[in-house]
Amino acid sequence: MNGEKDLKKLLKNMKPKHNIGEYVFCMVRNTETIDLDHIEMFFREEEGFTVILKKEAADSLNLDYSAIMSWITLTVHSSLEAVGLTAAFSKALSENNISCNVVAAYYHDHIFVNKKDTEKAMEVLRKLSE
Repeated sequence: MNGEKDLKKLLKNMKPKHNIGEYVFCMVRNTETIDLDHIEMFFREEEGFTVILKKEAADSLNLDYSAIMSWITLTVHSSLEAVGLTAAFSKALSENNISCNVVAAYYHDHIFVNKKDTEKAMEVLRKLSE
């Protein structure tokens, strides 16, 4: 099943959902010591693996992190070939002084914002859908 490519439809139907919890980005050399059930997402980089996991899991593993984030999912099934969605929501967030870290997965786009900006980010994203 292919995702939506039309930007107007994507924006209208993105329906942002706040995933409850506190999330952190950490860097590890390997993932062997981490139960994969605790990892929400990971990406291999030259320096090691960036892992995104709940703060309490990172704390129990004594992993370092620099910011506590909230996770917002755009529930519309966006195509990996869609043009402009990331630019549209990142521009709207930046105009409201909200930093975002974006992960595009097969079905959805996922946005991580600083925990203190959660409600404002949700408001900005909802307005963008109007």
